[in-house]
Amino acid sequence: MPRSKESSSFLPLHVKILHFCFFKRISSSKQEAMEKNSRPLHLCHVHKFSIIINRSFAILHSIAIAFLIYYRVSFLFQETKNRIIPTLPWLLVFASELLLSLAWLLVQAYRWRPVSRTVFPERLPGDDKLPAIDVFICTADPNKEPTVEVMNTVISAMALDYPPEKLHVYLSDDGGSAVTLRVTKEAWNFARSWLPFCRRYDTKSRCPEAYFSGSEADHGDLECSEFKAERQKIEEKYEMFKERVRRIREEHSKLAEAAAAISNSRDHPSVIEVIQDFSNEELQEDQAKMPLLVYVSREKRPSHHHNFKAGALNVLLRVSAMMSNSPYILVLDCDMYCNDPTSARQAMCYHFDPEISPSLAFVLFPQTFRSISKDDIYDSQIRYVFKIHWHGLDGLTGPVLSGTNFYMKREALLGSFSSQEGIDLMALKRSFGSSNEFIKALRQDYKPNFINDGESSSMLLEGAKVLASCSYENQTTWGTKVGFMYFCVLEDYFTSFTLHLNGWKSVYLNPPKPQFLGTSTTNFNDLSIQWTRWTSGLVEVAISRFCPLIYGPLRMSLLQTMCYAELAFYPLLTCLSLWGFAFIPQLCLLNGIPLYPEVSDPNFSIFLFIFVSSLSKSLYENLLTGGQIRTWKNEWRIWMIKAVTSYSYGSLDAILHKLGMREASFLPTNKVTDNEQVKLYEVGVFDFRAATMFLAPLVTIILVNIASFVGGVVRIMVMEDKRDYWKKMVGQIILSFYILITNYAVIEAMIIRKDKASIPSSVTLLSAAFAVIILSVGSFILC
Repeated sequence: MPRSKESSSFLPLHVKILHFCFFKRISSSKQEAMEKNSRPLHLCHVHKFSIIINRSFAILHSIAIAFLIYYRVSFLFQETKNRIIPTLPWLLVFASELLLSLAWLLVQAYRWRPVSRTVFPERLPGDDKLPAIDVFICTADPNKEPTVEVMNTVISAMALDYPPEKLHVYLSDDGGSAVTLRVTKEAWNFARSWLPFCRRYDTKSRCPEAYFSGSEADHGDLECSEFKAERQKIEEKYEMFKERVRRIREEHSKLAEAAAAISNSRDHPSVIEVIQDFSNEELQEDQAKMPLLVYVSREKRPSHHHNFKAGALNVLLRVSAMMSNSPYILVLDCDMYCNDPTSARQAMCYHFDPEISPSLAFVLFPQTFRSISKDDIYDSQIRYVFKIHWHGLDGLTGPVLSGTNFYMKREALLGSFSSQEGIDLMALKRSFGSSNEFIKALRQDYKPNFINDGESSSMLLEGAKVLASCSYENQTTWGTKVGFMYFCVLEDYFTSFTLHLNGWKSVYLNPPKPQFLGTSTTNFNDLSIQWTRWTSGLVEVAISRFCPLIYGPLRMSLLQTMCYAELAFYPLLTCLSLWGFAFIPQLCLLNGIPLYPEVSDPNFSIFLFIFVSSLSKSLYENLLTGGQIRTWKNEWRIWMIKAVTSYSYGSLDAILHKLGMREASFLPTNKVTDNEQVKLYEVGVFDFRAATMFLAPLVTIILVNIASFVGGVVRIMVMEDKRDYWKKMVGQIILSFYILITNYAVIEAMIIRKDKASIPSSVTLLSAAFAVIILSVGSFILC
């Protein structure tokens, strides 16, 4: 029988105090929970000062370009008899100016509304409410992608600060290498010791190589004898792991010729294996805390097109749906290890927000690279993309996928289906393939039962191998409507484009501590190959029916369309304009034909303002994002070099592919570290041990500019009306001098340097022959 209010008043005082404290604690706990739920998981900071600077500059620069266009066009309306300058070179240099101005105009969309973001992962709900995550790691060639480095990425992903039962790691081996499979098993065995160590001492770096080679700041309590003994023990195990990897590679190299007759990286069956080994009873207590690790090698046959990295990712999408079917996916390149174990929780701060989560496709982290030199002569960090452009895109509807370091919502790639919906089963099979089990996995309420009491189901494993077969996607919409897109070799760009066209949004998160660290290119040859491949994929979209300027305006905002158009067209616009600036003014200088106004002409200030303001704005952005004057200078040089090499060859490759004269190709970037190349990179010396096709255009341009500059100066010295001639030709002389002084590293490698990394004499002689032909034929045609 409940007590009455009167009876409660006769309770002893100490009982009343206990009642009061008890209910006060409950009330305060509820209040704290309510405050925690009401506090935001993230904040967005708009860069208002940068917006003012960017928009003011855009207005002034646009006015100057308008005056330039008026000056060039007014020449064409002069009477032919009054023209003292040939029309053809005038039109060509005007076309170069228009193309570069168009590229500049498109770039301004990134500067319209830059933002940055802050997250509060400590405000997330408990681990039991966090969603599961599948981690996709792609590797293709153990000879170009060091095996130990790949395994460090796998181990660091398994060691993420996330509930291990909700973490599933899939390694895609597109080369079908027996070495990779064996080493993955060794990595699993080492991880069974490494993960408990990381959890016990809360290590900030979960990549073994980075941890043991890093500073002592992450080494826990160094004074604790227990920790010191444990750390020494785990370091010995890591050294043993690396030694076993080395022996496996040596054994494989001895059997390489025999194995080549049996297996080939482009001709092998599908292999799917759940990596687990419970033979070591010492660690039985920790086995339940190990994430799932699965090795996947899809079937590849010469008669079937495998669609490069996008094809591998789509296989992982299907296989993982059968085994874990996590609602979120982390995609990593094989060299991009997890530097901060909290990245998953930081990404969930957005995926958990009910206001933006329904339309959020992915959260992107920047690509950050270790061992970037102070000069960064190759612009390996791609600063303008990850520190400027992506922040600007984030202020619109979100950044573009960058190949790695993103947490993707599975629903964005495959769609959402509930069991209550009346869905046509045959329509689903026409789209997703014939597997009934995979069709079941598309339901939101589907719970896979692939792993049962630690043993994999052999029947479902065989079904997963079917999903990894090279013929499974035949007569389906994989790569065209669902999954990662196949249209070009740059699957990340086109997949992002498709997602944003369909109304999805994305978020760019660039926290102070890099969440992922990878290897960068440290020589000119690898840089050129990498950018040629990227350029080919971008230009292929630009000249297709999916051209952003045609396909985008009705489906996305104008500024977002401009950003996608800039990415697609920028290599083509830049290479065409810079080839024009590299030859046309120089040939005219050599023949005494002025293309720019005299110094005393007010129109000269238009060209001078555009030139100086462009340099000043880029210097401001470089310093604002933590750069220095020398890195700014190096970025201008590598921009010119890429324009006449990688951008040119990539654009040509895309055009030939469009005409059906060339098949699309994909060469993995070489990630093997060459100590000699690294030393040259660290001291800021170019390594020109590259293919002649990359060196010859560069050296030819330098030789033509040397000839025209020297010829122009000599002409000034020998002519009687020196002052008048100087006034007319000063613009072209300055342009040639600027090209030569900016690319002094090329001149030095041609003439002064005699080391192995200099430009070979054979290339210089070949380029000299090209330069003579250009000077002779060009002067004849233009003048």
